[in-house]
Amino acid sequence: MTRDTMRPASAGGHSYRNGDDFDLLAGLWEEARFPRLPWDAPSELKELVEDIDNPKRVYAIHKASRRHNFQQLVQKYIVQLREGCDAEYCTTSTCFTCRKRIVGRAPIRRYNTTSARMLAIHLASQDNPENSLCPNLRLPKAPPAALSSLVVVPNPKSRLRDELASSASPKTQANHSRPGSPRSSTKNGLQYTTVRSHSGTMSENRKEKLNSAGLRNDQDAGTQQFQRAGFTILEEPVSKDHRSFAANMFGTVAFKMLEWLTPAALEDMSRKTRAYNNAPEEPGPEDVTPATLETKSDNGARPSQRAQGTPSLLAEPNGELVNGRGPSGHGQTEREAPGSKVKQQPHEPLSGSRTTNTRRNSNAKLRTSSGPKPTRQLSIDPYAQDTSPEEPYAAMLRSPRATGPSVDKVSRVVKTTGSSLSRPISQLSSAGYFDDVSLEKMPPPKTIDLVSRTSRAAVDGVKIGGSRSPKTPSTGSGVPSENCCSDGSVTASGQESESEDETLLPQSLSRLDADVVDFVCDIIQEDGTAEKHMLEPQSVTRFHNRHAGQGKPARRKHRSGRDYPPNLRLEWKLFVEQTLFYVLSDPQLTLRSFTKKGQLYDSQTLWYCMLRLTRVAPSLVFHSLWTAAASLFAPPKALQTLRSPTTKVFPTSKPSLSNLEAGRLMSICLHALIAAAPLVTDSRQLYDMSRIRSHGLSLAGSGAVARQPTELCLQYEDAFTDDMALQLARRLFAAIVTRRQFNALSESNIGPNDDNEQDVLTPLFSQLDFLNVDAVYILDFSFPDRALHETRVPILLLDWARAVMLNDWDGSPEVPGDGPFGGALALIEAMYKKRHELLLADAQFRSEYFSERLDTIKMPISWLSHTPSRQRLHLLDFPYIFSPSTLVSYFRSINFSRMSRAFEESTSFHDKIMVMSQRVGLTQHHKDVLLERLRPAGSKYLILDIRRGTVLEDAFNQLWRREERELLRPLKVHLGESNGEEGFDSGGVQQEFFRLAIAEALNPDHGAFTIDERTRMAWFLPGSMEDEWRFELIGLLVSLAVYNGLTLPVTFPKALYRKLLGEPVTELHHIADGWPDLANGLTSLLEWDEKDGRVEDVFARTYEFSVSAFGQHITREMKPTPNDSHHHRNHDRRQAEEWPQFARTVSQSSVTPAPHDGNPAEDDAPLVTSANRNAYVSDYIRYLTDVSVRPQYEAFARGFYACLHPKSLSLLTPSLLQSVVEGVQEIDIMELKRYARYVGWDASHRTVKDFWSVVKRYDEGMKRKLLEFVTASDRVPVGGVKNMMFILQRNGEEEDPAGRLPTSYTCYGTLLLPEYKDREVLRERLAMALENAQGFGFA
Repeated sequence: MTRDTMRPASAGGHSYRNGDDFDLLAGLWEEARFPRLPWDAPSELKELVEDIDNPKRVYAIHKASRRHNFQQLVQKYIVQLREGCDAEYCTTSTCFTCRKRIVGRAPIRRYNTTSARMLAIHLASQDNPENSLCPNLRLPKAPPAALSSLVVVPNPKSRLRDELASSASPKTQANHSRPGSPRSSTKNGLQYTTVRSHSGTMSENRKEKLNSAGLRNDQDAGTQQFQRAGFTILEEPVSKDHRSFAANMFGTVAFKMLEWLTPAALEDMSRKTRAYNNAPEEPGPEDVTPATLETKSDNGARPSQRAQGTPSLLAEPNGELVNGRGPSGHGQTEREAPGSKVKQQPHEPLSGSRTTNTRRNSNAKLRTSSGPKPTRQLSIDPYAQDTSPEEPYAAMLRSPRATGPSVDKVSRVVKTTGSSLSRPISQLSSAGYFDDVSLEKMPPPKTIDLVSRTSRAAVDGVKIGGSRSPKTPSTGSGVPSENCCSDGSVTASGQESESEDETLLPQSLSRLDADVVDFVCDIIQEDGTAEKHMLEPQSVTRFHNRHAGQGKPARRKHRSGRDYPPNLRLEWKLFVEQTLFYVLSDPQLTLRSFTKKGQLYDSQTLWYCMLRLTRVAPSLVFHSLWTAAASLFAPPKALQTLRSPTTKVFPTSKPSLSNLEAGRLMSICLHALIAAAPLVTDSRQLYDMSRIRSHGLSLAGSGAVARQPTELCLQYEDAFTDDMALQLARRLFAAIVTRRQFNALSESNIGPNDDNEQDVLTPLFSQLDFLNVDAVYILDFSFPDRALHETRVPILLLDWARAVMLNDWDGSPEVPGDGPFGGALALIEAMYKKRHELLLADAQFRSEYFSERLDTIKMPISWLSHTPSRQRLHLLDFPYIFSPSTLVSYFRSINFSRMSRAFEESTSFHDKIMVMSQRVGLTQHHKDVLLERLRPAGSKYLILDIRRGTVLEDAFNQLWRREERELLRPLKVHLGESNGEEGFDSGGVQQEFFRLAIAEALNPDHGAFTIDERTRMAWFLPGSMEDEWRFELIGLLVSLAVYNGLTLPVTFPKALYRKLLGEPVTELHHIADGWPDLANGLTSLLEWDEKDGRVEDVFARTYEFSVSAFGQHITREMKPTPNDSHHHRNHDRRQAEEWPQFARTVSQSSVTPAPHDGNPAEDDAPLVTSANRNAYVSDYIRYLTDVSVRPQYEAFARGFYACLHPKSLSLLTPSLLQSVVEGVQEIDIMELKRYARYVGWDASHRTVKDFWSVVKRYDEGMKRKLLEFVTASDRVPVGGVKNMMFILQRNGEEEDPAGRLPTSYTCYGTLLLPEYKDREVLRERLAMALENAQGFGFA
């Protein structure tokens, strides 16, 4: 459906084998460290704890899987880029085989290792990266080319160390083989040893043994184990261009390890290192296990066994790679490297001592007993809590507390090559496996029974609900156990404890709420274990008010502070991380966490929770929500079960969400994005930063639209360019389009939904409705905080939508409609429709970045021929993202383009006519007739000859029945030339013509329009006696003026422009500018409180509409608007609502009854009451703006649309169209002075200074006269004074004693001003010219 639709990854033909799937799952389950609720947790948390039996829901396994998948993808892409697939007809553009086929015999250069690695990492980091893999790709058996830089060299100190080891006693050798108090575990006849450092001190006996063996007496066991290897792996020095970004970035060890730790690379390295270990060559890389050191048995010492293999890089729970051991004091253990083998005594049983670690994991030792051992049970369900009988792997779920024999008849046979794992540990602890394997690809249901090396309840006294209590402290917490020796090992008891029969599973909280979020965030911040991030502020404390009667916040039982055990800090960190991943990655748990009484939390509480979470673990929070958001792409159940060709795109059934659940989940995720932005406490800063980023700017430099501190700008840049947050935003916006397409598919296949399922964005807007009385308010915030939050949320939502759009935009006006870009536009569009409820101004939706980079001429012209679809949209289909001046430029570009095309066509036709008229054989008479007949088609201009005395009549006569192609040509007006006036029409003559014609057309004496005495607004006269064709020609005059880029001296109410743009006129604010007194009266009617009297008694209004025209009072009872929308009923309603028209001729008056004859009797009309006053106001507005003037308006609209492209009008809003027609009536003299130009003098001349000193004291009437005198229009065009021409030209000195008056060239916007001797003379002469301006000078 969309680019982000989730589906199993099988690209490139490298699907995982079923056996390897379970091996990988089992290996990660065995090796992962299981988080458990620490013992000092408050009792409130213990009630929310639940066990996890699904490996996919364990964060450590999930993180390792993602790393594994990413390494595999990088390896595949490197092979694809460097080697190719060798298919004959490969069409994958990034495949080397395809490149060779395209170039033919031309030479082609192969990517080097660094370039291939760089491109592979980029391709593997994209959305759905498997889609770009070549389907014919096969991975080679040869090792990666990156291994060519690695060499294995012998360790020169190994021989001396071997001699020391051989001379030591057996007992000493046993101690030598486990430095740093190792812990051993036995499994399948093999012995595994891990080394752990303890916070406690070694016994003196232990120190003496280590010193006698010649070993260092320290706790750096990982270093000792590394030194025991007989070889060292080094990277050969290579020449590198230190000026190259690619070489310095992608040529580092961190990026090279993406190739070094792949299976093929590990196999090659293992083969090379076996020569130093004298190990057999038979085992492959899948059989490589952690190196084994010997431990002491119950009966005594054994001969030592030398540790062999390469040092390993272990993936710790915090995501860091460590060499050998973890940070000191955290109780982390060390494992031997994969690839090492041990020599075994084939028939001698091995036993290991127990450890006092309370939560036994892969780093812990397991004591071998003769009886069966408990196993870790695996559940492969998508969600452990949603197990259903239909689930094919439901049979795999076994009781995590089961005791007794753990091996049954259907248990999986474990390999006997030294490990239950089929891959090296370094391979297993890598990325993205579980997300790409679908359940239908796994083998038939069976129980996976794995013999665990690390029983979770191997120590007596361990609580099932958490870690060891303080009564039985563990050595991992720094407190020695009663059964613990001084050297950190555990004394053998000779018998297995009954608690060892229990398998402890990883734990997590089952949900989050506001109190839990506060608690876990406080814990992480107090312990200093929060993730390092770039979001600001770095940490957030509680700033909400607690409700009355609310209990004290939960606290840990152990006092926090410097003395808090480091191991407990690590346990809390792992548990909190597991909880956040477990809850936030599951859509159902996420919804359950942030809902109460079936309602979503209020917006500010939800934002506060996300703010706190994103300041302790932002990457984990964003990734978990990104995982949960994948459920938004699962089709509804109705589509999954529908049997039709349309549903073949949904091959399997997946857990789906309703639109209500999807909308709530989307609202939670969007609040997380909002919380990622810097915490700004000033609404003005929010507005300014939004304006800065709408221009695509990161910093507000000199000349910027707004000035804000550089630090704040950089904080915004860090938040809105965060990779994890952007990834989440892209998935959410893509889901908006996908959910709407699901609704469209449901309607087309099933029909309209009777349940009226709401849009996916409805829950979000319901939550952002801050006047919603049904909202569930969880936390108490101050009034200033809530007021700021109402401003913050909508603005930051727009900022995130813009961030995704700017990040994905390729510079083309046509954009994808089915991906993140289309979803961001859909969100902006939905918010624009609800901008009044969200308290957003039109300016907040603008993105100047696009208009600054799009062609002003070509782009709007191409838009006219664009047909929008679900796949392709055009930016001009969303005009609110552009500024008004930009939209006017696009609108005029379209008009200019149509005018140029009409001019070119007429010029070409005129040339053809001239050629035809010169042909031999035609008489002069025939030539004259031919030219006369073809003159309309061959004229290059629309020429109007107008007399000043009959301006409107001449205009009507010459515009009547003109063809459209004539009206679209450039306009030329000859005004008053019959009376000897001189004028060259360069715009000024046209401006004066329209001013005179419109003034006469709107004259109330003609009976076509009425003028409000207060507002000077012009409106149609109901029932006018003027013919409809006159209204059509008046509309044509307005259309011609707009088409030619001229403004008119008219004032129409905004309701007219709403009707011309097809927008409804239904609200009181729609008529407030044209009829302010009426709007105030109707507002009082609606707001009247009947405590002060009944509506019908106080207002005494009847349900009627009345007007006065030609001295008659006409009244009609208003008909309510019917609910149905059937065509024939609407037609009947229109006929019933026809307003009576006055007779236009004497003959009509004798046939047509007078309009006032139909007035109802006074007692027949119903009164307006409290019950029907809302309907009365709606019907009154409808009769005022539609019913009473319908014939006149429809005729006017036909003329108005004659010259204008209907699609171009969609660029304009009612206010913007009003400005285009009428211009701007406010004249700023200081602005006019700033943009004025001078000819013959400059601004410092005395006369020029006197001129500005005089005109700045003019009132509004004199300002309009001055502007009309110079430019022929008393209105400022759209865009302000900067878009008009105003020139002061010196016209000599005043030498005539009678004096000279100023004159003007209106066509050029030039004022010819003589140089007067003083200011008073200039004031007198200029005022005289302005008062007597009509009919002289050059136009």
